[in-house]
Amino acid sequence: MGPLRGLQLWALLALLRPPGARPAGPIRAFVVPHSHMDVGWVYTVQESMRAYAANVYSSVVAELARGRQRRFIAVEQEFFRLWWGDVASEQQKRQVRQLLAKGQLEFVLGGQVMHDEAVTHFDDQILQLTEGHGFLYETFGIRPQFSWHVDPFGASATTPTLFALAGFDAHLISRIDYDLKETLQESQGLQFVWRGSPSLSEQQEIFTHVMDQYSYCTPSHIPFSNRSGFYWNGVAVFPEPPRDGVYPNMSEPVTPANIDLYAEALAANVKQRAAWFRTPHVLWPWGCDKQFFNASVQFANMDPLLEHINSRAGELGVSVQYATLGDYFRALHTLNVTWHVRDHHDFLPYSTEPFQAWTGFYTSRSTLKGLARRASALLYAGESMFTRFMWPAPHGALDPSWALQQLQQLRWAVSEVQHHDAITGTESPKVRDMYVEHLATGMRGVHKLMAAIVLDRLGPAAGVWQEAAGSGAEPGGHLAVVYNPLAWTVTTIVTLTVGFPRVSVTDELGHPVPSQVQNSTETPSAYDLLILTTVPGLSYRHYSIRPSLGTQEDMGQLAATVATTLQFGRRLRRQARRGGWHLVPVENDCYTVLLDKDTNLMRSIWDRQSNRTVQVTQEFLEYHVNGDWKRGPISDNYMFAPSGAAVPAWEAVGMEIVAGKLVTEIRQYFYRNATAKDYTYAIHSRLAHVPRGPGGELLCRRIEQEYRVGPLELNREAVLRTSTDLDSQQVLYSDNNGYQLQRRPHQAYKNNSIARNYYPMVQSAFIEDSRSRLVLLSERAHGVSSQGNGQVEVMLHRRLWNNLEWDLGYNLTLNDTSIVYPVLWLVLGPPPITAALRQRSGLALQHRPVVLFGWLAGISPKPPGPQQQDAVTLPPNLHLQTLSIPGWNYSSNHTQHVQALQKADPDQAGICSRDGLLTLHPGRRPASPPAKDDTRTGTTTVRLAVWGRKK
Repeated sequence: MGPLRGLQLWALLALLRPPGARPAGPIRAFVVPHSHMDVGWVYTVQESMRAYAANVYSSVVAELARGRQRRFIAVEQEFFRLWWGDVASEQQKRQVRQLLAKGQLEFVLGGQVMHDEAVTHFDDQILQLTEGHGFLYETFGIRPQFSWHVDPFGASATTPTLFALAGFDAHLISRIDYDLKETLQESQGLQFVWRGSPSLSEQQEIFTHVMDQYSYCTPSHIPFSNRSGFYWNGVAVFPEPPRDGVYPNMSEPVTPANIDLYAEALAANVKQRAAWFRTPHVLWPWGCDKQFFNASVQFANMDPLLEHINSRAGELGVSVQYATLGDYFRALHTLNVTWHVRDHHDFLPYSTEPFQAWTGFYTSRSTLKGLARRASALLYAGESMFTRFMWPAPHGALDPSWALQQLQQLRWAVSEVQHHDAITGTESPKVRDMYVEHLATGMRGVHKLMAAIVLDRLGPAAGVWQEAAGSGAEPGGHLAVVYNPLAWTVTTIVTLTVGFPRVSVTDELGHPVPSQVQNSTETPSAYDLLILTTVPGLSYRHYSIRPSLGTQEDMGQLAATVATTLQFGRRLRRQARRGGWHLVPVENDCYTVLLDKDTNLMRSIWDRQSNRTVQVTQEFLEYHVNGDWKRGPISDNYMFAPSGAAVPAWEAVGMEIVAGKLVTEIRQYFYRNATAKDYTYAIHSRLAHVPRGPGGELLCRRIEQEYRVGPLELNREAVLRTSTDLDSQQVLYSDNNGYQLQRRPHQAYKNNSIARNYYPMVQSAFIEDSRSRLVLLSERAHGVSSQGNGQVEVMLHRRLWNNLEWDLGYNLTLNDTSIVYPVLWLVLGPPPITAALRQRSGLALQHRPVVLFGWLAGISPKPPGPQQQDAVTLPPNLHLQTLSIPGWNYSSNHTQHVQALQKADPDQAGICSRDGLLTLHPGRRPASPPAKDDTRTGTTTVRLAVWGRKK
């Protein structure tokens, strides 16, 4: 089929049929059998495999082979890959290949999971899609052509762009705002051509189908029975399938006595749906969550029902057929309809009712969100380090197969956690623990790999790498290896924890390195060691860290400087309005931050480049929420339903300023009441004292903030509100998946206006006026909103409990008692300057240098000498999005690969341990004026032949 992504423009809309009109002819229903299989959510992956998932594929394959007319679509790959590798027999594998060749089985979407669209990063979406598609092509020589994104909670404009870039012919979504879906149904606007990227526009548009109000499930109510309809295999049972094969809520079997009633119910539903679309072709999904684990009983009932409907097609006005998604879209394409074109706006946020805004999950389980992003960043670093190690030819004793195993394990874990009930924080506690375990195991493996590469570079006399387990001093000191995974030189400050206050830091040549020692923020008996480092692109530096028994004067330039701490007493919140007379400046070459000694709060920021002072104050507030569903709307893992406006979460705030030559740190501690011993909230703001020149501009032009939030009281949702005197008109800009920005003007909803004006911030958000822009950069996803002019608030943590039976039954109440430590970087300046800073600073935050901190056992403690390693430096408008060795097991010649598969010899090529994958992401040149939405452009992917086999 040719692409459905049309060539139609708005000028052609005059040629469209009038609203409500359809081509004449009978309604044709395409019955698409499927099973929605969450990779996690309530049950772990292994529990799901044991209870139903393995049976889905085993029974579906058997039943498709018994009926040539039958069809089935398979979606996410994690369960299928586990079944294929651990369960399927050779006969079942042959059957799968035959069914694919006949068109009875179709893989749609094809990613490792069905990723969330609100809180995932674009890079991780690409990773999990690549993981699934790589397996499908390696195993079957196919690539999916259609998406099936039916369950993510809202639709991002990034996803259609990604799927268009991936070569999909059509995109299918379901969950959009309830009132908008109703409007689109009434106007027959559920199908359109979506141009998800304003910069790519029609170059990467895609035909998009929005499922109607029944979504991806078969209608469960049938008028003639008190059982659910069309679910003849019932509901899956955990932990094991019932031995007698009888499942709960099995639909009434189709019999001669009720077949007419079934036929009329199905036909009526098809007609109802047909009225919402512009063609007589109706997509009728048959299935729902955890269905087709007993495909035999499913098809045994549906086969005679479809045959009976077709025998009465003239009377019922409906014909039916089994179909794959491709069958439906190809039939739709033949009608040659001109479609409405939708611009780059997304479908976020998502609400199901006036008081059910699904904006809470933007923040739920913040710790998991942070871990997922750190794991992704570590994988990015490990991939490029290993690829450079292997290029142009492998050297040393490192086993490439072992190295790929470490990377593949973390690829699987990072892909898995992108699932729409994983990184969203909407899973049960035991499933969260599963994700954490998989990520932690994968991260340990990649850490070992990177340490092994470093040791290999140092040579056979390097000894054994021992990771620093604590802050104690080794006799010979420590070695810090700092790796920069970005393809441009980075100047930044890395922080290590040491157990000694007097220390020297030297580089590979024994030269002293600017460094600073200060009291640790977390461990009273330890110290933070801050090291200023400049690392070329895709390279690493070695630093020797040694304790000293002498004084700083004795050691001279070798000694790290010691910061001094200025203490300020607690100030009560009720005194805040009387402040403003006693200001304390903290400054570097780019900013001056003024702090009010009377309130211990930030007062303003002076931007040196624009010579403008912006009033800036920050405080923590909490939204109180209801936990009794009988008394009104509730918040849970998914939804945010505040009882009213946010209220201050503190009565007193203490402050200390840690002043040093390298860094000055402002530490503010917020206490829930004036006499509390322990604080609930904290802000640690850091300004670096480095020149504003080319090497240190990014470091100078940001205020790094780390927060401590929690533990919260029950049914509280904590936000950091930053209030300024910027005339922002209550317009917020937030990113879609770290890829492009959306303009978010405040909407005056009749109900639940606070929650419905929350949006996801995956990597950045900003407010601005004509002169200045305040940018917030994040290392994990949060909910973000502008509830007032000049304000931006970020939801940092949630702790909830409610008595709704559904939430209690699945343990989805989010009673999160943890303490979270999110990080934001603040960038303030004129819009043209901050536009370029936002992109590069966002990358610098996302891909901070990886530090391997330990010592080399078995050798003398002298620092290693300079390593022969060429730096990589890309132009400022390019980002190295991917540099990896996938380890694919197929020939890059498609014909040869398909022939090998047909010969049942998929292993003929061996693992391509030296074939590389390079993806470049072009951005805006720093010198060019930014567009209003400050949007990035697309990606370019190349499978490298530089060090691979000849192509």
